[in-house]
Amino acid sequence: MAKQDELVFLPLGGVGEIGMNLALYGYGPPEHRQWIMVDCGVTFPGPDLPGVDLVLPDIRFLASERKNLKAIIITHAHEDHYGALADLWPGLNVPVYASGFTAGLLEAKRNFEKARIGEVPVTPFKAGDTINIGPFSIEGVAVNHSIPEPMSLMIRTPVGNVIHTGDWKIDHEPSLGPLTDETRFRQLGDEGVLALMCDSTNALRDGVSPSEKDVSESLRKIIEDAEGRVAITTFSSNVGRIRTVAEAAEAAGREVLLLGSSLKRVVDVAQDIGLMEGVKPFISEEEYGYIPRDKVVVILTGSQGEARAALAKLSRDEMRNVAFAAGDIVVFSSRAIPGNEKAIQDIKNGLVEQGVHIITDTEALVHVSGHPRRNELQRMYEWTRPKIVVPVHGEATHLTAHKELAEQSGIALVPRVRNGDILRLAPGPAEVIGQAPHGRIYKDGSLIGDFDEMGIGERKKLSYVGHVAVSVVLDARYDIVGDPDLVSIGLPVYDDEGEEMEDTLFDAAISAIESIPRARRKDIDMVQEAVRRAIRAAANHAWGKKPVVTAFVTKV
Repeated sequence: MAKQDELVFLPLGGVGEIGMNLALYGYGPPEHRQWIMVDCGVTFPGPDLPGVDLVLPDIRFLASERKNLKAIIITHAHEDHYGALADLWPGLNVPVYASGFTAGLLEAKRNFEKARIGEVPVTPFKAGDTINIGPFSIEGVAVNHSIPEPMSLMIRTPVGNVIHTGDWKIDHEPSLGPLTDETRFRQLGDEGVLALMCDSTNALRDGVSPSEKDVSESLRKIIEDAEGRVAITTFSSNVGRIRTVAEAAEAAGREVLLLGSSLKRVVDVAQDIGLMEGVKPFISEEEYGYIPRDKVVVILTGSQGEARAALAKLSRDEMRNVAFAAGDIVVFSSRAIPGNEKAIQDIKNGLVEQGVHIITDTEALVHVSGHPRRNELQRMYEWTRPKIVVPVHGEATHLTAHKELAEQSGIALVPRVRNGDILRLAPGPAEVIGQAPHGRIYKDGSLIGDFDEMGIGERKKLSYVGHVAVSVVLDARYDIVGDPDLVSIGLPVYDDEGEEMEDTLFDAAISAIESIPRARRKDIDMVQEAVRRAIRAAANHAWGKKPVVTAFVTKV
């Protein structure tokens, strides 16, 4: 090992926020570091980003390091851990290692989007496998989570070993394996763990997570006791829960309908790799209306209030072959991702208006998180005995709570790390030694760019104040020819005196030009700006807001 060789950790997403997880590990001297990437996730836009489809991590740091990036390893197939891969991989073009389930979902997504996203070649990698990439040796370690085939990573380097937990929890009776491999984690602890990069999502919650078995029994009882239809909305990737609900429905003598394209894609992939063996075939939407209400269960998308998902459409009674009736039950077998509460409540209100009974995790045990609570985190410390704990996967409150817990548990070094921090793990004490460019880029339709490139700022303005376009033609003597053409979008119809708003703005445009001496109208740019400012001022006087104004002045 050269004296200047260093092991560094650099998160470009997911540390200081929920979602968009992307971590880099680098080894070597600063000018010649070799890198691996762990996960490549997205987050979802809120109402502050109108029109945006996905939010992706900004990887411009890798523009200069592209030749030194050796591989990407995906821990599991949740969107916040792999959802950006198809869009960002073409600019990286390095080997990708992931489970069969993850590879299947990537391909299913590509087929669904009709190849608008490129194919990402994936090398199979699962818990128990080890791959050697440059100075890194990476072993997959089985953990339990709310999706098939998740894994933690043991990353071995010449200066120390790092465990990257990914998302995990301890559940001794999950509906779908694997179990979190305590024996292997203890063995890794015996081998020596320099640093533990650990999930912080539930670091504010005491105790241990309930078992998925308890959730399964609760859902089974709801289905057995229901007199009408039962609809259960959950995360489409939670194959174990989908399977549990299907089995409970069959035991109660009910047929099962799947609603939602993402749910069907996940189930198709799960069937392909044998995770749905023994489950009775699902019915079609066309069959739904012919089955008695007490003989059907619906599993559907929309647990996060997505406006185009199946549950939202049903809450608005917009589906052709499927509808609910008074007395039916809808179970939210999920948690609300922060920021989605209003959209979820709107759906609940629509269902209640139809006479549907709502059950959430406040009324019954119908959901359990896939992340470790405080006692589970402490057990991971005990198994692995790391010298350093780095809280990841969470907002500031989660990371801070995790840091305090680790320190209380006797961990000597718990550095404060956020997106863009370059943390040197070895040699020497762990410390942040620099900053890397980081941030967010946006997928909007088929295009990807930053905030300004995608016009998001202007779009936000338009969503608040609307737009006015005006076109004025001047003749050879710089007099107005005919009437200006004016179109307003998103403005009130009438002003504060009951006059039509467009008439008010029309008058302002003409007055602005007539107030300019004819000799000065030769400066077309000046006339154009005068018209623009006059319309904004008139709108502000009449309405109290200044619209976006585009003015065209043409001389003939």
